[in-house]
Amino acid sequence: QVQLVESGGGLVQAGGSLRLSCAASGRTFLTYAMGWFRQAPGKEREFVAGISGAGTSTYYGDFVKGRFIISRDNAKSTAYLQMNSLKPEDTAVYYCASSRRFSIATSRNFYDYWGQGTQVTVSS
Repeated sequence: QVQLVESGGGLVQAGGSLRLSCAASGRTFLTYAMGWFRQAPGKEREFVAGISGAGTSTYYGDFVKGRFIISRDNAKSTAYLQMNSLKPEDTAVYYCASSRRFSIATSRNFYDYWGQGTQVTVSS
């Protein structure tokens, strides 16, 4: 059974930074792409960032605009999302997900395992 456990969420002021972590277990971590998604109240879950299995390719949602960095440490089976210059509109529950593919996917349909989510709240 694959398990993904996120950590690092919290309350931060606008302009601040947070680093989310996602620890994975139960499958060969480096074989699969990882993604971060977020869901704000009343909104659809949206793609934030993705990274390929080897960590050589990354892709971001348009709204990121250079503020976030996704990375992974395959030796630790952990993915990260460094979020800088946070805005109140970044407030959401953030989820990490493990894809069934080696390459990055932006659609939720390509991710078969999800973490429980971690709340990020950005105050103005």
